[in-house]
Amino acid sequence: MGIEDQPAVEESTEPPICGYIHAATGTPPGLRNQDATTSFTSSITGLSNSQQREKAVAHSAGENYPEPHTLAVEDLEQYLKTDVKHGLDSGEAARRLEHDGPNKVEGAQGLSVWKILLRQVSNSLTMVLIIVMALSFAINDYIEGGVIAAVISLNIVVGFVQDYRAEQTIQSLYALSAPTCKVIRSEQILAIKAETLVKGDIVLLNVGDIVPADLRLADGLNLSTDEALLTGESLPISKHPGVILNDADVPLGDRVNMLYSASTVTRGRGKGIVVATGMNTEVGKIAQLLRANPGSKDDVSLLGAYWKRVKSTTRSVLGLDGTPLQVKLSKFALLLFALAILLAVIVFSVSLWKVDDEVLIYGICVGVAVIPESLIAVLTISMAIGTKAMAQGNVIVRKLSALEAVGGVTNICSDKTGTLTQGKMITKKIWLCNGSTATVEACTHPFDPSSGTVIWNDQGLELEHGLKSISRLHPITRKFIECLSLCNNATVTDGNSAPIDDVAETSTVSTAAISNWTAVGEPTEIALQVFAMRFGMSKTIISQSSGHQLLAEHPFDSSCKRMTVIYSSPGSNTVDIYTKGALEVMLPLLDASDSIKAEFTTMAESLAAEGLRVLCIAHKAVEYSPALRDTREAAECSLTPLGLAGLYDPPRLETAEAVKRCRVAGISVHMLTGDHIKTATAIAHEVGILGNGLNSAEGANAIMPAASFDALTDAQIDQLEKLPLVLARCSPSTKVRMVESMHRRGAFCVMTGDGVNDSPALKKADVGIAMGLNGSDVAKEAADMVLTDDNFASIVTAVEEGRRLFDNIQKFLLHLLVSNIAQVILLLVGLSFKDSDGQSVFPLSPIEILWANLITSSFLALGLGLEEAQPDIMLRPPHDLRIGVFTKEIIIDKMAYGTFMGSLCIAAFTSVIYTPMEEVYKEPSWYGTLGTDCNAVYNPSCDNVYRARATTFATLSFLLLLTAWEVKHFTRSLFNMYPEMYTGTFSIFRTVWRNKFLFGAVVAGFVITFPVIYLPVIDRAVFKHQAIGIEWAVVAACVLVYIALVESWKAGKRRLGKGIIVSTAGNV
Repeated sequence: MGIEDQPAVEESTEPPICGYIHAATGTPPGLRNQDATTSFTSSITGLSNSQQREKAVAHSAGENYPEPHTLAVEDLEQYLKTDVKHGLDSGEAARRLEHDGPNKVEGAQGLSVWKILLRQVSNSLTMVLIIVMALSFAINDYIEGGVIAAVISLNIVVGFVQDYRAEQTIQSLYALSAPTCKVIRSEQILAIKAETLVKGDIVLLNVGDIVPADLRLADGLNLSTDEALLTGESLPISKHPGVILNDADVPLGDRVNMLYSASTVTRGRGKGIVVATGMNTEVGKIAQLLRANPGSKDDVSLLGAYWKRVKSTTRSVLGLDGTPLQVKLSKFALLLFALAILLAVIVFSVSLWKVDDEVLIYGICVGVAVIPESLIAVLTISMAIGTKAMAQGNVIVRKLSALEAVGGVTNICSDKTGTLTQGKMITKKIWLCNGSTATVEACTHPFDPSSGTVIWNDQGLELEHGLKSISRLHPITRKFIECLSLCNNATVTDGNSAPIDDVAETSTVSTAAISNWTAVGEPTEIALQVFAMRFGMSKTIISQSSGHQLLAEHPFDSSCKRMTVIYSSPGSNTVDIYTKGALEVMLPLLDASDSIKAEFTTMAESLAAEGLRVLCIAHKAVEYSPALRDTREAAECSLTPLGLAGLYDPPRLETAEAVKRCRVAGISVHMLTGDHIKTATAIAHEVGILGNGLNSAEGANAIMPAASFDALTDAQIDQLEKLPLVLARCSPSTKVRMVESMHRRGAFCVMTGDGVNDSPALKKADVGIAMGLNGSDVAKEAADMVLTDDNFASIVTAVEEGRRLFDNIQKFLLHLLVSNIAQVILLLVGLSFKDSDGQSVFPLSPIEILWANLITSSFLALGLGLEEAQPDIMLRPPHDLRIGVFTKEIIIDKMAYGTFMGSLCIAAFTSVIYTPMEEVYKEPSWYGTLGTDCNAVYNPSCDNVYRARATTFATLSFLLLLTAWEVKHFTRSLFNMYPEMYTGTFSIFRTVWRNKFLFGAVVAGFVITFPVIYLPVIDRAVFKHQAIGIEWAVVAACVLVYIALVESWKAGKRRLGKGIIVSTAGNV
């Protein structure tokens, strides 16, 4: 593709322009042309040229040397021992390749399938279950051991499937490597594999090429590159080979004499010197950040490193590294394991340490009772269900742990381009020399000319269809819009087969719900063309109405930053010349007084302060002469200024509301962008990140350039009362430091982004969220979540779902632990129930305990995991991560409910044992006795014990079913749980029907209790209980008492003002 075929563009990467109006043509701000200075080194370091070159040579011995962007091309040639015209010798290139290695990014040390599998076992609860399983098999209790083995297998399979691809972050970096490239070697142009490039190679680039390594631009014509994925800059950046930068620490986006690996050439052609390959490129440094072990230190001794590795491995195996919930549950599992050991010791002590098989089984039974075996399975399945719900909200969860973690975030660090904004330019405001202004409001589709409203001089103007709208325009306005349309090479289409210009005559207010408009060309030109089409003034319409024909075009050039076209009219020797460009280069060409130029400068500064990129529009009509076609100087002089156009990348419509919801929810939103500070500030104000509600601490450092932030030490950053809300011109390391500084403050942060430059921070953050449509593969693989619609508002959906999940985890944890506490109380008291041989009798058999924990409780817990979000869920501040799910309220409630349940189970067991039943069953009198060897097998002396166990099992089961409904809300009565929706005597039925899965689980748990008790053979052989009759009266009585106790407990909490009662207006 030739350069001539490329769309011309005139945008400057700076929001103009203020401050260097008198700069030399083609010299961007803060830069100086190589030819404009006699001594590069003397102006920077005070060294002579010879001293500077000596310093460069000294670097070969290991000393520092200036960055390539601070060196003249000649100095860089000498240092790298290469020649821009002839290239490296092929032999020398081979030697350098052998010395430096191939030009490719090293992949991360991939995680094997076995390590992923091991990671599923690496949590304390699973380790405890494995120990219990091993003990069960060791004493030949194969049924109990098999059930626990099935639970462990379920946990591992579900977690393995979800985490299989979680550690493939680095691999997508390979896709960013250019496969081939053109180089000059031994005075010949060769096409070689990009991985064989070496430092000092001379690379030739054309439009569409991917830059294969980091290059210092040595020569170029009209060259621009797209570095959005690396720097976050939303527009292509013009490159200038003759520029030398003063500062070695200039941000990547401002190094206009450098080309970086993985960026794309969008315009022009050029020649560059390779200055870095492989892992030494900027992309390679990002990969290194992703691979780096954050805890590694170079100054640690061998013994210290070994101890640190052992400590890290132990923490990993025990699950003490991870999200707050994972760590809390692992610590809780260790506590339960210690409690299980303590309970076993109590059992053994009661038996005076005469530990035979019966005592050992009882000890294991007590240990099993204290462990919620189904917790991991319920938690994993609930998260998987939440993942499906998130997918419906355009959020794909790549790691299950991130789902619960996102609900506790306190800070969101977001990229700007393509995340908070649409990633497309629009012409936001124009200013005409007659004082008229026009602003585009409510534009939802940047490519759609009918989207939004044009406000003229603060008053809406309703435009009619067709050319009537053109006739109503002021002559200056019409000429201004003609320039936007004719001095333009972009193409805008609505996807229909009809010519675009025939359907472009639309009103300024869109009535279509969905826009199919697309565009091809430079973003700036597209925005200008769309603005012209709002008035029916596309190229075809203008040409048809006036007969204009294109005579010549002077394309945009990076040295002059302007574009000019010349149009003729039939039957006239007069031609119209339309020019647009950056104001600083247009001012000397204008035929205007100093006061008018000053007015233009003032207005440009005003537009730039709003974060707009400003272009000057000018025109003149002159007699045709061949010189106009042949030279720019003849065409671009004595121009009549028409006005200014301000363009920007607009925020998404949903962003402002999403940011507001975050603030109400107690979440601080920070913008970390590679864009310029004025642009970032304007967008931050528009979306609400910066607002009038900032306190003095937030306002003091609310806006900060990345260079200033990077210059601070960690200690200085920690001394800031509030971290910046806006960081502009960010590098990858800046974003990582921001995340680290939040961690030091105890914050739990989310990082969102779409570019390669976001990937290290995505991985470093507690939860990384990447953009799915326009995001790079690197960002997606580094992230924990991916937004399929690239909509910042979807993050609010993720946070809300995370908080819902957190609430529900508290509910089913409470339910599971109430069951465990009740069983422990029952079994400990059961130690006092001795048979004729002096052995303690199980009030519940081991299989009954496992049935209650794994079958009855598991499905109830799953139902609680499906509870809908509370109405005030996004009006609360984030929950305290230091406390986690085990709040004081949860701990007290589980102890209270567990005591109620355990006591009633004991009451049920003793009622049956010690109540005479001869008249009911017509059998020998066994009441008041506990038979002989009733823990092992059935014998006639065990009738009373087996009926008591069945009664206790039924009581425990029914109380668990009721508890599932009671814990739907921690303070409200089951009989009036949702007064906002349901009132009246029978509101309880609507309450329990609201969660249909939970309702089904309760009904199923109720029904299945009867076959478990009454099925022949199974009842005595497996569950070690038997059918009951009048004992159901005992079960009913226990149920009624339990309801009364729980409702009284909740009433007491309400009276004392305890529990989760959140004011819906407290944080607004």
